[in-house]
Amino acid sequence: MTATELEIIVTLAEEGNMRKAAERMFISQPALSQRLQSIEKSWGTQLFIRSQKGLEPTSAGELIIQFAKDTLARKEETMELVASLENKVHGTLKIACATIVGQTWLPRVLKEYVERYPDAKISLMTGWSSEIVKVLHKGEAHIGIVRGDVDWSSKKQYLFQDQLYLVDKEIQSIHEIIESDRPFIQFKSDSSYYMKIDRWWQHHFSVQPGRQIVVDQIETCKQLALNGIGYAILPSITLTGEEDVYRMPLVDDQFQLARDTWMIGYESAFELQQVEAFAAIAKAEAKKLVHPFS
Repeated sequence: MTATELEIIVTLAEEGNMRKAAERMFISQPALSQRLQSIEKSWGTQLFIRSQKGLEPTSAGELIIQFAKDTLARKEETMELVASLENKVHGTLKIACATIVGQTWLPRVLKEYVERYPDAKISLMTGWSSEIVKVLHKGEAHIGIVRGDVDWSSKKQYLFQDQLYLVDKEIQSIHEIIESDRPFIQFKSDSSYYMKIDRWWQHHFSVQPGRQIVVDQIETCKQLALNGIGYAILPSITLTGEEDVYRMPLVDDQFQLARDTWMIGYESAFELQQVEAFAAIAKAEAKKLVHPFS
């Protein structure tokens, strides 16, 4: 039923008189009578008994009148809620984030977000950057935070860059690696990260690392290095600057190797209030990011 039809039922019930109801709704009495007949036909039952005293609801009519009142009341409440959304951020923010960023930088952004917008909800999934692109294509997330060179044709906003460091408890210089029998601790990551490290290694050394330990999480890799098990190559985003280890920047042709972090998504997703609000906080937080060893 249309809102107008619901209003007709309620007005007729309240006035109990066809003429008064027609005057209240600013339509002619014949037109109102015709609309009532159409409504009764759609319900398949008579809503009112017409008499010299006016209109009396039938048993079925009483049920339908209550339905009309409840529906109109619900409509008004919903319109008030919609109006209130103009100045508030509601809804669920669906984020797909590179695991490294999700474990280090993102929590600060989300803390600010939930404090500012307590009515919003958050759905967060983490994984490799290649997986995040697939998630966005499937529509399972509004926004993605990815690392490295990611092929994305829609909206792509730069966030920050962090440098790569060789970290170890004993080795103090890059040149000591080739003479050391300490294991090289690596964590599983996307192919672009491995390619960057591999190119750097081949540029500086003629042989591959003698001993290697491969773990599935970057945090495990970091903790093994901090506990003196071996050396690791870690992005500066994972280091606070307070770790009791030697840190050597990876340099190739006088440039430090680094990883870029991007925020990606479809243009339509960035227009959502909750996404727009998150993007603003993320960009502001990215500007605050200071290299821990600068």
